[in-house]
Amino acid sequence: MKVSTRGDYACRALLSLALHDETEGPTSVRDIAERTGLPQPYLEQILLALKGAGLVRSKRGVGGGYVLAREPGSISLADIVSAVDGPIVAGDFGEPHQDGACDHEGQCVLLAVWAEAGEHMRRHLEARSLADVASMARGEREWPITG
Repeated sequence: MKVSTRGDYACRALLSLALHDETEGPTSVRDIAERTGLPQPYLEQILLALKGAGLVRSKRGVGGGYVLAREPGSISLADIVSAVDGPIVAGDFGEPHQDGACDHEGQCVLLAVWAEAGEHMRRHLEARSLADVASMARGEREWPITG
């Protein structure tokens, strides 16, 4: 499974809101774009999708912008990615056949493996909240170990 640029940008935008949650009132798209280095026009589209998913709220006009709609601890990375990219899966291969009803050699076992990989990814992203990642970004928690 590959997290899309859209999914990455959505996570970065909401992480920025979580890191500045002590700020009174909404944060403008311009400010989010400047803090994150994301292109503002694309960020506006992403924030609209996140609003539709109930992850942010917006205020129009002077002093307008976006705020998190829920506490950072109740927003998982899976919530964010699936809001902009759809269901978290390893591929769009369909469901494996059951009881040996496979049409092509090896197809069904591989479909099951891909489904399992997508499920692992989904569970991993569900286990990380926006608050967890904000704590890591602030240096309050250890970063994930890579490699």
